[in-house]
Parts: sequence; C-alpha cells; structure tokens
Amino acid sequence: MPENIPTPIAKIISKTLEKHGDQRTDNYYWLNDRENPEVIAYLNQENDYYNTMTAHTKAFQKALFDEMKARIKEDDASVPYFYNGYFYITRTEKDKDYPIYSRKKGSLSAKEEILFDCNAMAKGKSYFQLGGMSISPNNKLVSFAIDVVGRRIYTLQIKNLETNKILKDKVENIDGTSVWANDNKTLFYTTKDKVTLRSDKVYKHQLGTDAKKDILVYYEKDATFDVDISKSKSRKYLVIESGSTLTTEFRTLLADNPEGEFKVFQPRVRGVEYSISHYGDSFYVLTNKDKASNFKLMKTPENATSSDNWKDIIAHREDVLLEDIEIFKDYLVVSERSNGLNKIRIMPWTSSGDYYLPFGSETYTANTTTNVDFDTDILRYSYQSLATPSSVIDFNMKTKTKEVKKEQEVLGGKFDKNNYIEERIWATAADGTKVPMSLVYKKGIKKDGKNPLLLYAYGSYGASMDAYFSSTRLSLLDRGFIFAIAHIRGGEDLGRQWYEDGKLLKKMNTFTDFIDCSKYLIAQKYTSPEHLYAEGGSAGGLLMGVIVNKAPELYRGVIAQVPFVDVVTTMLDDSIPLTTGEYDEWGNPNEKVSYDYMKSYSPYDNVKPQAYPNMYISTGLHDSQVQYWEPAKWVAKLRAVKTDKNVLFLDTNMDAGHGGASGRFEALKELSKEFSFLLDLEGIER
Repeated sequence: MPENIPTPIAKIISKTLEKHGDQRTDNYYWLNDRENPEVIAYLNQENDYYNTMTAHTKAFQKALFDEMKARIKEDDASVPYFYNGYFYITRTEKDKDYPIYSRKKGSLSAKEEILFDCNAMAKGKSYFQLGGMSISPNNKLVSFAIDVVGRRIYTLQIKNLETNKILKDKVENIDGTSVWANDNKTLFYTTKDKVTLRSDKVYKHQLGTDAKKDILVYYEKDATFDVDISKSKSRKYLVIESGSTLTTEFRTLLADNPEGEFKVFQPRVRGVEYSISHYGDSFYVLTNKDKASNFKLMKTPENATSSDNWKDIIAHREDVLLEDIEIFKDYLVVSERSNGLNKIRIMPWTSSGDYYLPFGSETYTANTTTNVDFDTDILRYSYQSLATPSSVIDFNMKTKTKEVKKEQEVLGGKFDKNNYIEERIWATAADGTKVPMSLVYKKGIKKDGKNPLLLYAYGSYGASMDAYFSSTRLSLLDRGFIFAIAHIRGGEDLGRQWYEDGKLLKKMNTFTDFIDCSKYLIAQKYTSPEHLYAEGGSAGGLLMGVIVNKAPELYRGVIAQVPFVDVVTTMLDDSIPLTTGEYDEWGNPNEKVSYDYMKSYSPYDNVKPQAYPNMYISTGLHDSQVQYWEPAKWVAKLRAVKTDKNVLFLDTNMDAGHGGASGRFEALKELSKEFSFLLDLEGIER
C-alpha cells in the first residue's frame, strides 16, 4: 500500500454531554449535520484518501467485479406465482441494473404484460427503489411506491393497467406499502414521522381524490411502536399491526367494508407478542402468551378475538421455536427451528398424519416463500446451503412429491458444489454455553493455522443468521479463504432464549460469543490472528466496533458496514430515526442502569490508545437506519488515538442509504471493494 499519504484529520470541536451526573466529551459531535459544507468536505476528504490508498487495487477490484458478474445469469426470471387469475413474474435483462415486473393472464403462454420496467424508471437517478406493489382485486389497478434517495421514504402512486397510464393520485412520505379494500377504489397506506421516520399513521385514500383529503384511520401515539397495514391471505380482512420489540397489537376490518371502523383484536399487554392468520370462521394466533417464550399456536373464533377465547392448537415446547405458519385450504404449514436448524411441518386439517420435510445437511436454510394461493395442495419453499445454490421447490402436500422449479445458476462453467466442504462446529463461550458456527471452504485446505478466514455475524433483534449460498463468496473461497458464520446470542438461532440472552443487560454475551468463536477457530488451527478477518453490518457493525476495542489482537482486518457505534448518544436522542422503538432491544439510557451498561460497550465511547486491526468502514450519506455520522465520528476518533500503522478507511456512498447502492451491479462494485481489502491484506493479487 502507498505510504506517506497524509491522513484526513477531522477538526476538534469539544462538546460535553452529561447524563446521570456523568460527563462525556465528544470532539466530533459537529459531524452530525449533513447540511454543513465542512461535514461534506470531510467525508469527501476521507473518500479521496481511501481511493488514493487503494489505487493499486483498482484493476483487481475491476477484475473481481467482472468475475462476480460473470457468475450471474443476467437474463433471468423468477419462478412465476399465480394470484387472482394471473401469473406474476420478476425478470432481469443483460447489462441492466433493475428488475422488470410483469404478469400473464391465466396461462404462462399468454402475452406478457409489463407492469413496471424499473430500468426506465430509474434512468437519470443515482438511487432508485420500487416499493411494495399492490394489485386491486379487479386486477385493473396497481398501487406502487418509489424512493429516489435511499432513506426509505416513498411516494405512493397508482397505475391504470388497462390504459398503462399513471393516475394523478399521489401521496408523499409513506413507508412503501399500500393495501386495497375489496371495492377497488379505497387504498390504505402508512405514513412516517418526518423527523424520527417512525411509521405512525394509517390513512385511507379514495381513488381520484386529492391526498390532502385522505382520512386518518389510526394514529399510533406510543413512540416505541411502529404501525403497518396488510390484508389477510383469505382476502377477507384488512389488518393494522402496531408493534414494538416486545409487544404487538392488531386491529381488523372487513375488506368489503372500508368505511367501517377497525376493531382491536386483543389489546396490547406489555411483553405479549402475537400475530394473526385468518382461516374459515377463525383466526390462528402465533403468540408467546402465558410465558410461551418459544411461541405456541392458538385458535379463536373470528367474532370473539380477545385472548380469553384463545385455545391451544400447538403447545409451547422448550426445545422448538415456532417461527411462522402458512395457511392453505386443506393444510396448515408450520415453520419451526430446533437445534438451530429450520424445519417445515405439514399438518392436514382433516387428518392426523402430519410430517416434516426431510433435509439432510446441517448447514442449510429452508423457508416457505411465495404462497399467495389459498386453494392449492402446492407448498412453495426455498432450500440452500453454504455450498448449494438456492432452489425454489414446489412440494405437493397430498402426494408428497416435489418439483424443483428453479435452481440458481452459477455461470462460468467452474462451479461444482462437490468441490467444497461444509461443517457445523461448536465453540464454548466463557460461561460454558455452546455456540454453533457454520463453515464452508474448498476441498484440500489443511488446518495448519495459515488459512485466511472471514468470520461473519449479526447477533441482534432475534435475527437468525442461517447458512446461505452466495455466488460472489466463491471469489474468496476459490482463493483459499474459509468463510464462517457465528450463530451468536442475540439472534434467535437456538430459540427465543438465545435472543433474550443477547439483549438489554445481557448484550455483552453477543460480543464475547464472537470473540470466543474467534479464539476457537484459532485454537483448532482453521486460521490464526495473522489471517483472521471479521465482518458485520448495522448492528453487526456494532459487534465489529466492540471486538476491535476488546480483542484487537485476534484480527488482521475488519469490515464494518453502516456500523451502529455511537450507542449512548444515539439512544439518548429520541429525534433520531428508530431510537424510541429500540429501547426494548438495547435499553433506555434515560435510566441509569441501562446508561451505564450501554456506555460499558459503546464502541465510540470506548476507543482507546492501542493497536487496532486494519479496518474498512462503509456508510451512506442518506442512511435512515444508522446515521452516517456514527461511523464518521468513530473513524475520526480512531485516527486521533490509535497507536498502530494499520490502514483505516472510511468509504461513504454520497448517494445511498442503509442498503447501499440500489442497482444489482453497483452493489457488486461495493462488494469488490470489500473483497479487495481482504485479499490485498493477504497479499493475493489476482
């Protein structure tokens, strides 16, 4: 890498922050104003530094991009699904960044009707995202939403599918989804608070009227809750969900009666979560009621929905997490998780003979996918593993036969899944807890401590990090890397308690689990500190921030994408998007116990004079989930105090938000930056 290039130095403007009698000094608080030209200048200076320092890898980045792109089938299409008389298809075309949405009436041999060509819609825009499409019950209209900034704030519009014209109806500041009532003229949608970006209001819009006349249907006053609106699979009910981290509440309205009043299904009770599915004359309720931490399934009449009417259908089990259900006319399909692995259970309504779909691997992911048709024997699900490309499978629940509708193609002629080895291993955490890891690597690798290894994890919000296939990852595996996922506490990989043991005042388990997994990989000679790399994004970026403070000596390099690293300051500012809804995840720092605990691990607050690993940190100027200034402040502080000469990069996408670039190939360019960072540190040049 080049030497003697001046590093960016952010100016110091000292600001004292005080809470609970505790004072913190923030020298870079001034960076949280994207309207300040000096802030933009600093971010551009960091970008220039990154580009200069990595200029020698640009050709390699281009080669990696071309290599990853060459594995992707550019002219591709989703497996069509049938809904209300039409087959719906999403497809992509060669050299085009965005999808094309279409449908065919009645038969796949029918003429294709283009709903949206996102390539044409995105023309001239640096960022483009098409939000949730909703087809009217009579199939003549489609509502859709567009975000051209990346802050997940959408504009709602309506297209007439008979004339192919966009109607004058337009609503700003929605969350991206909308739902039709059964009258084909009433549309329900959710708006966001303009400061906090919390989805807080549900409105009703009449086709052809001014949006200013739209009627407020529901306002969620509790700042820790978000709202959403949907329609039941049976198409009988419109459903409003109010949800926080620990508590949910639903309201329902007959979709045939959009002028009616939404009725509370079961009033919220703190700590009680439930979700509802309609079938026949009943609702099925997935809930943790009665201390069912791993959830259970209950049933209640549709005209008597309060919880005192709920009856058990599938009881709570200590060793099985009940994740989701899918209702069909003749079958109930249950998605479960046991011992960290997905299970799909088929339960006929009219007979006992329930059974599980067979899966042979230990490093796989299997999920139900698009099942919008109610009256069918066909269950559609997906299957993949670390070395097995994703497949879409139609399973006939009556005959118990399956048809692979599509397997992800890996082009280039070089890929053979038999050339890779998958493993599931268990590390022992400091408190004795066994923590699973999923690994994949190319055959022939020796456990001699010399292998470069990339360890990935997330570990928050109960999000399970299942083993998944990635064609882009082959660019690392084929160059000798081992890839590993640490299924650490804070996710729900081993059940609800796994999540409970990695949040609030037990959050430290998330970080120490990752460190203990790292030590285990080193002890078993999969790798060594000279060749171990770590990666995480968003809350996983918080994880990266903590491990480099606590155990920097274990890692050669770290990738932190849109990292949440200024925990205390962010959680004390309830004007920042998402903050109030996060109290049940991280704690409320307005309470001293939570404040002290957060401060004990908050990466920005715990930066200290020591040697840090090589680090590549990325963010987006318009990020709505983790504001850009968190990584910017973190990098500025690291530059000021770290004692090593390892590289530290801040790469800010000045046009994008939390998800990065919107085009599929632009996203590959971002990935090629990360891969070249790792490969350059390993001295791998091609």
